[in-house]
Order: sequence, then structure tokens, then C-alpha cells
Amino acid sequence: MSDDDRAPILKWLGRVDYEPTWRAMQSFTDARDVTTCDEIWFLEHPPVFTLGLNGKAEHLLAPGEIPVVRIDRGGQVTYHGPGQLVVYPLLDLRRLKLGVRDLVMALENAVINTVAEWRIHAEARRDAPGVYVDGTKLASIGLRIRRGCTYHGLAFNVAMDLAPFNRINPCGYQGLQVTDLSNLGVTLTTEQLAKRFAPKLLAALRMSLQAQWM
Repeated sequence: MSDDDRAPILKWLGRVDYEPTWRAMQSFTDARDVTTCDEIWFLEHPPVFTLGLNGKAEHLLAPGEIPVVRIDRGGQVTYHGPGQLVVYPLLDLRRLKLGVRDLVMALENAVINTVAEWRIHAEARRDAPGVYVDGTKLASIGLRIRRGCTYHGLAFNVAMDLAPFNRINPCGYQGLQVTDLSNLGVTLTTEQLAKRFAPKLLAALRMSLQAQWM
């Protein structure tokens, strides 16, 4: 496959409700075939807690007025809200010759390489997927693979109200502290971050940098 064939479609969706977006990912994945172009969606969600397939309700400490949606990704509970960049790679892993671990590492490395531009040292952990700065979590990962294709993805904290994370055990870890770029001295919008992050993700996935935004 040539580089041009491997160029995905990039979409900035803005702020969109969680459940319709999740259903759209499922529909896209169910309808695709070997000729379907990969897509990567960039967006943010209104406040919502999501609980993974094997998620335990005990990790929802005090959700209050924030809705809880039980979904079909791996992992435990996480929070999405304004000021968080959410990235959904809708990829045919078999066509790309990538394993699930390859995708997780690509997402992590893209975050690490992005924040390195601001001289922030971030790292991944094999025992708890995601990206951390000084032990606090900056980005979370949760995926679903269906028919060799992936959906769900990455949540990258930009400039959030982090208080809702205190209402859960983030990713199932009691006492896990969460941070965002604004607390690390970086000021930009989720859309601005999407445009800076996309080339890093494409490079980490070994996909063509000629991808077009739609």
C-alpha cells in the first residue's frame, strides 16, 4: 500500500454529545469494508462519565448530576468534558499491519512527542495505559476492536475543570491525580491542540502526513 493510500481523513467535530458520537463510531465500523478510508475524529464532549465493558460501579464515587454511560470499550471509568481533546482513530488495524499494543504505544508516543515541544517530560506506563507527567495523568486511552478495526481512543486534557475526576477513581485507580496542559503552563484550545497533535499521531502510526482535514 502506498503512502497516499494510507492517508486517513481527519475530522474536527467540535463539541458533540457522547452517545450519538459513540453510536456513529459503531455504525462506521460495522459498515466499513476493505476499501473504506480510515478516519480520525477530533472533538470534545459535554460533561459525561463513561464506564467500560468490565467497569466496576464502585469506581463511581459521586457522579451527581453528570450522566454516566456504560459503553463497549475496555478499561474502567473516566471523565470527558469541555477543554479535553478526544481523539477517535477509526482504523483498519489489519490493513495497517498493527496490533492493539502498537496502537496504544502510537497514541502514547504522539502525546509524549507533542508535549515535548513545550519541554514537558511525559511518560507511558505498561501497567496503566496512558500518559503521565510527574505521576499525574495527562491522557487516558480506551479502545474497542471489532472485525480487526478500532474505535474509541484517547482523551488528552487541555484546559479543563478537573474537579469531576474527584468524583471517580480515574481509570479504576484510587487516588490517581489528573492534570492538564493549562496546569503545566501551556495555553491553547482543544482545536489548536488537535492541529498540533495530528501530525505526531500520523507519524507514530507510520501513516501518510498528507492526510486532509474535512
